[in-house]
Amino acid sequence: MEKVKCIISYDGSQFSGFQIQPKKRTVQGALEQALTTMHKGAHVRIQASGRTDTGVHAKRQTIHFETPYSIPKANWKQALNTLLPGDLFVQDVSFVPDSFHARYDVMEKEYRYYVWNEKEPDVFKRNYAYHFRYNIDMAAVQEACLYIEGTHDFTTFSSAKATTKGSKVRTLFQVTCEKQGSEVEFIFRGSGFLYNMVRIIVGVLLDVGQGRRKPEDITALLGKKDRQFVGETVPPQGLYLWNVKYKSLD
Repeated sequence: MEKVKCIISYDGSQFSGFQIQPKKRTVQGALEQALTTMHKGAHVRIQASGRTDTGVHAKRQTIHFETPYSIPKANWKQALNTLLPGDLFVQDVSFVPDSFHARYDVMEKEYRYYVWNEKEPDVFKRNYAYHFRYNIDMAAVQEACLYIEGTHDFTTFSSAKATTKGSKVRTLFQVTCEKQGSEVEFIFRGSGFLYNMVRIIVGVLLDVGQGRRKPEDITALLGKKDRQFVGETVPPQGLYLWNVKYKSLD
C-alpha cells in the first residue's frame, strides 16, 4: 500500500463543512467520491489535519489516504483535479512514510481571518470576509493580541459545544492584526486550536477595537475559563485555514 499526502485548497462557501455528512455536500465527501471513482468503486477514506466548519475556506489543508495503486505524483494530481468540483483543488501530491498521519503529526497550524471594515457591504466579498461597519481602534487591538500570544488555557475562547476531552491549554506563537485599506487581517499561528477558538477570539478583539473592552481584559477572560464571559462567535466566511506544518516533512 502507498500512503499519499495531498495539500488541498477549497472555497468553503458551498460546502457544509469538511466532515462527511449524509445528504450534504462536504469537502471530505467530494474527495472520497473522486478517490472511489479512481479506485473503480472501492471506498477510500481520507484523514485530514483537522475539520473546517460550513463556510470556512482553506488555502493549504492537508490530507492523506492509502491506496494499492502505484501512480506518479503528477498523475495523481491531474486525475483528482479532473474529478473534483471547481471549488476544490489539489495543489500538491507527495508520498509519505507509513508512520505519517495528517492529523496527529501536525506541528503548527496557521489561520487567518478577514474583516471588511466599511460602512457599506461589498457584495463580492460577502462569502470571503466579515462585514464590520464600525470604527476599529487598531492600536488597542494590536495590544490585546499580545495578551493572547503564548501558552494559556483557552476554555473561555472555545465553543461550549466542543467535544474536546482533556486539556484546553494551547500555545499560540503569533497573534497579529494589520489593516490595509478597508481590509483587516488577523493571523493566528499555534500548536493547535479548539473548536471555534479563532472566531471567538476575533469577536473579543473587535470588542476591544470598539472600546467595549480594554486590551488587559484578555488576561482576566483567560482566567475565567468560561465561554459565557465573551460575546458571539463571528461568522465563518472570514476564516481561512492558511497552512499546516509538519516537523519531518515541511
